Amino acid sequence: MTESCDAIVIGAGVIGAAVGLELARAGRRVLNVDRLPAAGYGSTGNSCAIVRVHYSTVDGTALAYDSYFDWKRWADYLGAADERGYAEFRECGCLVMKTGQNADLARIVDNVSRLGIPFEEWDADRIRAALPIYDLKRYWPAKRQDDPGFGQPTGGALQGGVFFPTAGYVNDPQLASHNLQRAAEAAGGRFLFNRAVVEIPVSGGRVQGVVLDDGTRIAAPVVVNVAGPHSSRINAMAGADRDMTITTKPVRQEVVHVDAPSGFDVARQGIVVSDSDIACYVRPETGNHILVGSEDPDCDPREVVDPDGFDRDLSDQAVTQALRFAQRVPSLAVSPRPKGVVDLYDVSDDWIPVYDRSCVDGFYMAVGSSGNQFKNAPGAGRLMARLIEHVEAGGDHDAAAMPFRLANVDHTVDTATFSRRRRINPDSSFSVLG
Repeated sequence: MTESCDAIVIGAGVIGAAVGLELARAGRRVLNVDRLPAAGYGSTGNSCAIVRVHYSTVDGTALAYDSYFDWKRWADYLGAADERGYAEFRECGCLVMKTGQNADLARIVDNVSRLGIPFEEWDADRIRAALPIYDLKRYWPAKRQDDPGFGQPTGGALQGGVFFPTAGYVNDPQLASHNLQRAAEAAGGRFLFNRAVVEIPVSGGRVQGVVLDDGTRIAAPVVVNVAGPHSSRINAMAGADRDMTITTKPVRQEVVHVDAPSGFDVARQGIVVSDSDIACYVRPETGNHILVGSEDPDCDPREVVDPDGFDRDLSDQAVTQALRFAQRVPSLAVSPRPKGVVDLYDVSDDWIPVYDRSCVDGFYMAVGSSGNQFKNAPGAGRLMARLIEHVEAGGDHDAAAMPFRLANVDHTVDTATFSRRRRINPDSSFSVLG
């Protein structure tokens, strides 16, 4: 079988679906192809789906704040109904602890100040008032539970943090992807599931489309790699990795679910917290639970795996994360066999994504999401659609990076920030924080 379209998006996670939506809105006949049975069924479905506005670079911060307004007005952004209802953005706010590891947030505060993003300085008393279960003793450096010094305070206490009110989380990341699918379909896009791309033909230096695992050939002058943890394989399949200085790899991650301490109402009092002193981030979860993830300190493993075959069982890493959080919350009960999820990050060399064209004409990539780009899906979709329009019309993005004017924020992004050929960005956190 052979068919054709104007653009093929490989992947239907939250970013792939957003790219499909924006290409369809631009008038292209676009097809999203995904190897899984529905939109958002891969690593998106297990995302903590945190929406936050603090990043280590100005352009990363701006893209996040731009997308915040889309999550805030989600139904209006979609402009289409979904029979399953809409995912909900719960705007509880995010507290980032000031620590020596983040230089007391000097760069973060400078970034958000330049963009007019609201924030509040919280001292230790204000933190304790908002989070009465918290103990602010210092524990850095982060350790594993088998370290002799694990759980022992290292002197002093945290003195404060920065609270961002324009933050929170999306309650159902898979439903958010389905919402984007329905919006894309309403704009003329199509989705094909349970089909893997096995070949990307290239002729005369230009992509020709894709070949699927059932033998179907789909011709298209534009192919966009948004394959998440499979992104490096897709790039190699097209020969698009030949000039990349930034590469991507699938890294296994665990998130543990813990019960809130007795007397603490997560729905009413819970907020997102990023705490580099204990190297954990947390967010509220329904049922009076809290999700605890690692902020990737040196002591935690960074296990590169086969995206088609990796251990999905929780390990002692999950218990370690829960116990590190218990250093901050002494009343927390930690089970030796906790609940949680295991999935993959698509990690770039500097934990900042690649939103770019490639050395193969017509082949583009939105990869290296590193567990921190869920929140940026609307803005990333717009960026990729505009980039494709620019390059396909003859723009030389490699010689002069296309400026990208944001939709909701008075800022023009330097898209060289997200280039496949950039140098590793020394301003990155080199962690899930981006």
